[in-house]
Amino acid sequence: MPAPSPLPTYLYKILDVAPPSPLPERLPLSDLDKADGFLHLSTSTQVPGTADAYFSSYTELWLLKIEYKVLANGIDGNGEKKEDAKVQWDEVGRGTFAHYYAADLGSGNVKESVKVVKKEGGTWVESLDLEW
Repeated sequence: MPAPSPLPTYLYKILDVAPPSPLPERLPLSDLDKADGFLHLSTSTQVPGTADAYFSSYTELWLLKIEYKVLANGIDGNGEKKEDAKVQWDEVGRGTFAHYYAADLGSGNVKESVKVVKKEGGTWVESLDLEW
C-alpha cells in the first residue's frame, strides 16, 4: 500500500500503561503485536480514532513518539540498524497504517513518551491534537 503523502514526521505507538522510565533498549511487545508479527503504529491524525476504537474506556494513555525517518532507516530499539527492519504501510479497514517489521521499540528509536489525558466526558478525538 502506498504511504501517505507527505510522509509524517512522527509515528505513535499507543500504550495503555506507562512505559518504564527510563526506557529500556527493548520494550515488551503487546499481545496484539506478538500475534501479528509487527508493531502497530499510527500517524498523528490516526491516533485519536484508534484510541477511541480500542481504548475508549481509558481516561489516560501513553504515546511513544517516534521519528518516522528513524524507523524508515531500520533503527532498532537499541539504536542499531537492522537490515531487515522496515516500515510498511498496510491497508486496514479504515485506512492505511504504518507497521514496523523485524525490529523493536526502545530507547534507541523512541524520541519521547507522552502521557495524554481524555477530556472529562469527551472522546479521544475531542481530546488529542498531535504533531504530524
